[in-house]
Amino acid sequence: MKQTLINVIKNMLSKKSTDLFIAESKNTELKKTLNIFDLLILGVSAVVGTGIFTIIGSAIAGSADGLGAGTAIVFSMLIAALASLFSALAYSEIAAMIPVAGSAYTFTYATMGEFMAWMVGWILMLEYAIGNITVATAWTGYLVQLLKGFKHILPDFVVNYPLWLRNDFRSMYAICDKYGWDVHDKMPFLHLPFGIEMPVAINIPAIFIVLVLTILLIKGVKESTRVAGIMVFVNLSIIISFVIVGAKYVAPENWVPFAPNGFEGILAGTFIIFFAYIGFDAISTAAEETKNPQRDLPIAIIGTLILCTILYVSVALVLTGVIPLGNIDTQAPLAHAMRAIGKNWYAGAISVGALCALTSVLLVYQLGTTRIFYAIARDNFLPKNIMKIHPKFKTPHIITWISGLIVILGSLFMDLNISAELCNYGTFASFVIICIEVLILRKTEPTRYRPFKVPFCPLFPILGIIMCSCFMIYKSLSGGDSSLYFLLWVIMGLAIYILYGYKNKRNKEDL
Repeated sequence: MKQTLINVIKNMLSKKSTDLFIAESKNTELKKTLNIFDLLILGVSAVVGTGIFTIIGSAIAGSADGLGAGTAIVFSMLIAALASLFSALAYSEIAAMIPVAGSAYTFTYATMGEFMAWMVGWILMLEYAIGNITVATAWTGYLVQLLKGFKHILPDFVVNYPLWLRNDFRSMYAICDKYGWDVHDKMPFLHLPFGIEMPVAINIPAIFIVLVLTILLIKGVKESTRVAGIMVFVNLSIIISFVIVGAKYVAPENWVPFAPNGFEGILAGTFIIFFAYIGFDAISTAAEETKNPQRDLPIAIIGTLILCTILYVSVALVLTGVIPLGNIDTQAPLAHAMRAIGKNWYAGAISVGALCALTSVLLVYQLGTTRIFYAIARDNFLPKNIMKIHPKFKTPHIITWISGLIVILGSLFMDLNISAELCNYGTFASFVIICIEVLILRKTEPTRYRPFKVPFCPLFPILGIIMCSCFMIYKSLSGGDSSLYFLLWVIMGLAIYILYGYKNKRNKEDL
C-alpha cells in the first residue's frame, strides 16, 4: 500500500522533458503557416475586442457582482497592463524557448509535473471556453443594437424579436427584475414532474456565430487569420474614429467624481477589465503553427499588450467624458454613447465594427481552446481519438467541434458578467503559474538557449506572482458567485484526473 502511494505521487510529479516536447512538435501534423503579422492579428483581435466592446461598460459602471471604477477605469487599465506585462514577459521567455502548442499547460508539464500540468490545462480551458461565452453574449448585444438602426426598414419581429431568444435565463430574470416584469410573460417555461418549472431562454445569435466560426476553424488556421485580419482592420478603424469623433463631445464635468467608489472601485474595475488581457496568452497557444516562433512570439506578445493598452485608455477617457456615469450601457457601451449624443448613424457603424471585433475574438478564443485540448489529448489525459486531424484541412476537427459545443451549452446558463469574472480566475491562475515557471526553469535549465529573457529576473516574475495573487484574493473576499464557480471547476478537474486521466495515461504508456 505504501509503495503504491509512493508510485502514485511519483507519477503525479513526473515531468516531460523540454527536448521531448520540442521533438513532438517537429513531428506534428499541424501546418506551420503563421508569421509575426498573423500573430499580432491574433493578439490584437483578442485583446482589443474583449476590452472595448464587451466589459468596459461593466468595469466603469459596475454590476450586481461588483463596484465600478468610473473614469478611474484608466488607472484600472494601467494596473492590469502592468500586472499583464510581468506575465507577458514570462510567456515570451518560455514560449520562445518551448515553442509548442498548449501554452501554460505545456510549460507546466516541463517544470511542475503531470498533475499540475493537468490542472493548469483544465484552468486554461475555463479561461478560453468560458471567456468565449462572454464574447458571444456581447456579440448578440451589438447585433441587437445594429438591428435597431433598421427599424424603419426591417419588420418589427426581426428588429424586436423576443428577449428569450437572445438571452440566457439568468439575464432574463435580471431584466424582468429590473423593469418589474412578470418573468412568465417574457419567457416560456417547461413544466417538469414534481412541480418543477424550467425556464427556456436560448441566445440564438450567439449559438449561430459560434457554429459559423467552428466551421471556419476546421477549414484552417491560416484562412481563419485572414478573416480575422480583415475584421481587425475594420475594428481598429472604428475604434480610432470613435476616439476622434467622441473627443469633440467630451464634457469634463462627466469625469467628476473621477473615482466614485474610491480605490476599491479601481480594484474591482481592474479585476473585471483583466478579462481583456488574455489575448497575448492566445498567441502562445499557436506556437506550434508559427514559422519562426523563437523570434516572432515575444515580439507579438509584448507588441499586442502595448498597442492595446494605449487604445483602451483612449477609449475609456472619451467614453466617460461623452456620457454621464449613470447612463453608460453595460452591454453595448460605445454604440449607446453615440446614440446618446445624437449620432445614430455612427452608432450603427460602431455596431458593425463591434461585431467584426467580437467575431475575431471568438475566433481566437476558439483556436486557443482547441489547441489546449489538442496538447492535453496528445499526452493521454483525454481520449486520443479526439485529436484526429482532418485529412483535407489538417486541423483537429473533432476537438474543434467539442470546443464549439461547450461554448454553446455554456451560453444557455451563464451571463456576461459571471462568465467574464470566472474567466478572470483562470487568467490570474495561469499568469501566476507562468511566472513561477520562469523562476523554476532558470534554476533547472540555466544553460538552455533562451531567444528572449525576462529582464530583472527574479524581480519581475515575483511582482507578477504577487499582483495576480492579490487580485484573486481580493475578489474572493469581496463576494460574488464567480469565486464559488471557480472552486467547483477546480474540483471537477481534480475528479476527472483521479477517475480518468491518471489511469488512462498509465494504460496508454503501458501499450
